[in-house]
Amino acid sequence: MPAPIFLGDELAAAGYRLAGAQVRTPPPGEAAAALAQACAQSSLVLLSADLAAQVGAAALKRALATPAPLVLVVPDIHGRVPLPDLAARLRAQLGFEA
Repeated sequence: MPAPIFLGDELAAAGYRLAGAQVRTPPPGEAAAALAQACAQSSLVLLSADLAAQVGAAALKRALATPAPLVLVVPDIHGRVPLPDLAARLRAQLGFEA
């Protein structure tokens, strides 16, 4: 099984590298391409919240909705970009909110 791939900044990447993940720190403007490449190479892609904001809403939604590979947005180590509100999303999908 291929190692998980982490996409994000260098500081967070150091920790994920220690945990055994392959890490990539795409330059500005190349987040969507890096995500597509990681999805083609691993069964688990960890995407920092900061980089997820750079990917674009449509590409991110598509990556999160696809059953394989599993794509997860992880907290931004600097706290600049908040994580998506998963509870609100689930309530809306279940029909609890209009």
